[in-house]
Amino acid sequence: MNPAVIASVETMLEKWKGREGEEIEVFNEFRLLTSEVISRTAFGSNYLEGKKIFDMLTKLAILVSRNYFKTPIPGISKIWKTADEIESEKLANGIHDCVMEMVKRREKKVETGEADGFGNDFLGLLINAYRDFDEKNRFSIEDLVDECKTFYFAGQETTNSLLAWTILVLAIHTKWQEKTRQEVFEVFGDQNPNSEGIAKLKIMNMIVNETLRLYSPVAAVIRKIKKEVRLGKLVLPANLEILIPIIALHHDPQLWGDDVHLFKPERFVEGIASATKYNSAAFIPFSMGPRSCVGMSFATTETKVALSMILQRYAFTLSPTYVHAPFPVITLQPQHGIQVMLHPL
Repeated sequence: MNPAVIASVETMLEKWKGREGEEIEVFNEFRLLTSEVISRTAFGSNYLEGKKIFDMLTKLAILVSRNYFKTPIPGISKIWKTADEIESEKLANGIHDCVMEMVKRREKKVETGEADGFGNDFLGLLINAYRDFDEKNRFSIEDLVDECKTFYFAGQETTNSLLAWTILVLAIHTKWQEKTRQEVFEVFGDQNPNSEGIAKLKIMNMIVNETLRLYSPVAAVIRKIKKEVRLGKLVLPANLEILIPIIALHHDPQLWGDDVHLFKPERFVEGIASATKYNSAAFIPFSMGPRSCVGMSFATTETKVALSMILQRYAFTLSPTYVHAPFPVITLQPQHGIQVMLHPL
């Protein structure tokens, strides 16, 4: 997937050429970048098609967050729906239609002989599962659309969040920015990043991990208990939903020490196991166990590729107009954006 990521970053940086010496709001820039990357790599579609789905998913996410702790009265939505419920149904139907358009296009290419298969990207694998001859393995149309929604949203929002917060901490801590830049030039020179080189970026890896600790893209995850289980002194019954507050674990002084709120990438100099004192649940930006995030490598690699290419061309400092206000809308977002000043090297 690296060539597609590089091509998308190059497109973004080309636009930045006209903005040198000016203020730039990076959160929105990275939203466009990560939208294009996931559209190209997972769905073989163009940015505009992806944008339509993203816009609807973003609106849906806001509605979900707004109504998260409201308890509905059973049965009432059959008689009377709130404005948010009406809007969310409209958005869900719109997303369904967009996904089905992409599916039908692929199916048509196979029927007309234009293609000999549905493709080996994420959408192609989903269509194969939807058309599976074995009924036990076959995906329903709802499964297919839901998987697309998850992958589109998770594949874009988390990377967008991680990239933006990493730029923020590097804009504040310019010594670390310079150290990372030197490492990037040592590994890649002025060439585009490659997978072998990405694995050698030790300082950048420390910075990405410390950003994931301080600004976890996903603030919490919910898990449903399948059967009665003992958790410490508690006995939890089956079907109970528990919320695991990732951000609280990452900011716990008992786990990380009194400097828990400071940006200190050197915590990770010996790796994650050493930083967490071998407590695997102390650092879980992508959750853990069998339900850990399938896109972890994808998100971190995309972040490192984009950061490397930016550092090769620009130094950046925080703009005086920046207002610090992280807030969670499914992912952790900067409420007023992240404004930095771009300085060409």
